[in-house]
Amino acid sequence: MLHFDMDAFFASVEQLTRPTLRGRPVLVGGLGGRGVVAGASYEARVYGARSAMPIHQARRLVGAGAVVLPPRGGVYGLASRRVLDTVRAVIPVLEQLSFDEAFGEPAELVGAAPAQVEEFCAELRRLIKAETGLVASVGAGSGKQIAKIASDLAKPDGMRVVRRDEERSVLDGLPVRRLWGIGPVAEEKLHRLGIETIGHLAALSGAEVADILGGTVGPALHRLARGIDDRPVSERAEAKQISAESTFATDLTTAEQLRDAVGPVAEHAVRRLNRDGRGARTVTVKLKKSDMSTLTRSATLPYATADAGTLTAMAHRLLLDPQEVGPIRLVGVGFSGLSDVLQESLFPELDQQDSEVTDPAVPQAAAVPTGWRIGDDVRHPQFGHGWVQGAGHGVVSVRFETRSSGPGLMRTFPLDGADLVAADPLDSLDWPDYMDRFEPSAPAGDDLGDG
Repeated sequence: MLHFDMDAFFASVEQLTRPTLRGRPVLVGGLGGRGVVAGASYEARVYGARSAMPIHQARRLVGAGAVVLPPRGGVYGLASRRVLDTVRAVIPVLEQLSFDEAFGEPAELVGAAPAQVEEFCAELRRLIKAETGLVASVGAGSGKQIAKIASDLAKPDGMRVVRRDEERSVLDGLPVRRLWGIGPVAEEKLHRLGIETIGHLAALSGAEVADILGGTVGPALHRLARGIDDRPVSERAEAKQISAESTFATDLTTAEQLRDAVGPVAEHAVRRLNRDGRGARTVTVKLKKSDMSTLTRSATLPYATADAGTLTAMAHRLLLDPQEVGPIRLVGVGFSGLSDVLQESLFPELDQQDSEVTDPAVPQAAAVPTGWRIGDDVRHPQFGHGWVQGAGHGVVSVRFETRSSGPGLMRTFPLDGADLVAADPLDSLDWPDYMDRFEPSAPAGDDLGDG
């Protein structure tokens, strides 16, 4: 069994397409006051930054050298597609877990010696790097659990093959939380009983584990702790909706309380969406009142997006005033109309305005951007594709570079006469050979097919 995992995927794609950022601490995530880290480069992780951490906390840890960029879901989606296409050319059946990781079970490795497995893993890593420019860590073992742990041990930029005769020595000393299926509640319960490692859990009897963790989950986790994992690789059915919700100890009774509450719920849902690797067109807000009745409101965007600001802003627009509908005990945010094809809004500041809900399907008059955000993809008639590195005080600074260009020059323009236009972020990948495999006449944002 193999598990491959792209190292610091979101941040690595940014460093790939923006060569100036290679070797620098990059944080990808929401730029607002309540934004969270969607991805952190290994250079940023050295300082303690990590995914799901508030952006402001990560910036404090990294310091002045931190480069903070908004997510570009469409770019990550296409990069993920090319990685998976590359792997599927070698391993036809993959069980994709997210944008950046999957299981595979190559037929030619059944009964293979460890040296053969190592050679296969090394070649797979080489192919991914050669085809995409991105780095993957690969783990191999007798089952999914061991393979996943092996790839974690291989990070960053490595491979690890766990032989049968060393499974116990690898597993036994690891924290029990590393076991697939052990969450914070189960971890705390086990720790109270002095069960700190996977080896401690494996040493218990089946009856003891069932008594602690339940008769259904307990035996399955006990088998994994003992290195018994016969789960096959299978293509996963895609979810039709991704959501998150939260129940509050005290009912929400004001519009301000509800607005404060929906932000973290929406951010949680967006993180799940990012892990899924798709974008969403429809946003649904669910409100459960104190009398247990439920209210739902939905709105549909004209394009699929994974942009946290756009989706969260839409969730805010869908809220109702508790003083009009009654106290609220539960808030949920859901995304549907899921698509592999993501379109970046050319005018995110318009999509993120806190205004009344309108019919998003009705085209609105085009507007001219009044400013640029750091990280925006732009194009100049002379200098080509670039990205906004800074803006303010009447000027905008643009770094002109793509994946293939190497570190580019930065030029500063007056904001009024910059001669810049919003560009397709996919152009930063500079993969014309790969893009040509798809419908040549399809405009940016249309379906690119399944590769």
